[in-house]
Amino acid sequence: MNIIELKNVSFTYNLDTDAEVVAVKNLSLTIGEGAFVALVGHNGSGKSTVAKLLNGLLLPDKGAVTVYGKSTKNKKELFEIRANLGVVFQNPDNQLIATIIEDDVAFGPENLGLKSNEIRSRVDRALKSVDMLDRREGTPFRLSGGQKQRVAIAGVLAIRPKIMVLDEATSMLDPVGRREVLDIVRRLNKDEKMTVIMITHFMEEAALADRIIVLKDGELILDGGEGVFTEEEKLKAAGLELPMPARVAAMLGERGVRLPRGLISVDKLANKLSL
Repeated sequence: MNIIELKNVSFTYNLDTDAEVVAVKNLSLTIGEGAFVALVGHNGSGKSTVAKLLNGLLLPDKGAVTVYGKSTKNKKELFEIRANLGVVFQNPDNQLIATIIEDDVAFGPENLGLKSNEIRSRVDRALKSVDMLDRREGTPFRLSGGQKQRVAIAGVLAIRPKIMVLDEATSMLDPVGRREVLDIVRRLNKDEKMTVIMITHFMEEAALADRIIVLKDGELILDGGEGVFTEEEKLKAAGLELPMPARVAAMLGERGVRLPRGLISVDKLANKLSL
């Protein structure tokens, strides 16, 4: 079942200098329920614009964006769209608004007008999901970057969306923080069947997804599974590199070690090397 549809979507930024930047060009795609999708591209490819188009922060100049059949152009349907689709942005500090962690996570449910006992239940479950329940009474501003991002994810989870969009949510984190966030996202997708759209320029992160969509200058140039990583020339043209394991496999190939293409994970590469 397709729950997200972009149909012939275009969006242009009008800058103060009277210049225009076309960020998305005639983009069409659908995303099914329970999918784990990586949307990748170099800076300026339009991927973060797509994130804002999905929850109605931006409206398309042309075309239509629908979530569960609801149009982002319909103001009466925007509330329902945002209740079903939560976005975690790049900088966790920009998403934290309260001085106490549990109060921050409660902000979304409170704005939904829920009763206090329901808010408490949602906050507890969300914090438990990101392994932060024991820090509920602490301040978020003394946490590491990865922990802050986990609190930001909990704030989204407390709304109980069916879709989570992560817009470069790990780009400001150290390797440990990135791993923490990615582990939680994978668990939410696999165990709780949440639809995940991960917007990133880290190809190792993209390799975790079941489907990879590649944008270049606002246009879709690749869309598929692991086979996307065999399209080396198209990826290079989009300003992207293969995941590190695939690059290592390519270098070994140049030295006479015969390996198949598309080895995108450390485990797969190590398995082939051990044979």
